[in-house]
Amino acid sequence: MTLTNSLESGRWQRRAGPLDALLSEVGQALQVLDGTVSHDRPYPAGPATAGDPVLSADEARHAAGLMRVNHVGEICAQALYRGQALGCQDGSVRAVLLQAAAEETDHLAWCRQRLDELQSRPSLLNPLWYVGAFSLGLAASRAGVPYNLGFMAETERQVEEHLNGHLDTLPGQDDRSRQVVTQMRDDEIGHRTTAENHGAVPLPAPIRGVMRLMSRLMTTTAYRI
Repeated sequence: MTLTNSLESGRWQRRAGPLDALLSEVGQALQVLDGTVSHDRPYPAGPATAGDPVLSADEARHAAGLMRVNHVGEICAQALYRGQALGCQDGSVRAVLLQAAAEETDHLAWCRQRLDELQSRPSLLNPLWYVGAFSLGLAASRAGVPYNLGFMAETERQVEEHLNGHLDTLPGQDDRSRQVVTQMRDDEIGHRTTAENHGAVPLPAPIRGVMRLMSRLMTTTAYRI
């Protein structure tokens, strides 16, 4: 951090430095992890009503497991994009990443709300997922703008596939979870398209494969823990 003299005001003013950015990210991470982030857009499922279908105990447990997985996915997306943005030197690309991260907070809040409705909880390993994804985002930011955006596009492509799978396996009468997942899926398609339109390039096959393996580990673990 440095101090610079403001000639206009005649007072010393503090200029934000790298430590400020890091502390800001720590604050954002704490908000994400403690569930205090809120959504700007309306909850896709709307308010609960007496006419909503009642899920059996097994159906509710399965739906909660899937929504917990989706919540972890949004934790990771939030961390990944903020990590990528922190290390990105291109202002326009950084804005794209931060906008995607901001929209992911809607998804995060929606998933948490649906978990509450299902009388369940988020993954106990969320801090671990956040740190890992944030670190990956920082690493991706050093690969250059096309690959940085490529990570965003590939992440969204894999999330889109994952959400389509959940739409197939959610309990048939769980319309509330399905409405949330459908809106999330549509938003992820938009994020992928945005990254591609800004110059994303395909990632090498080995990296895509590693991302899929990491995703499989996360989804298998988060469903239960």
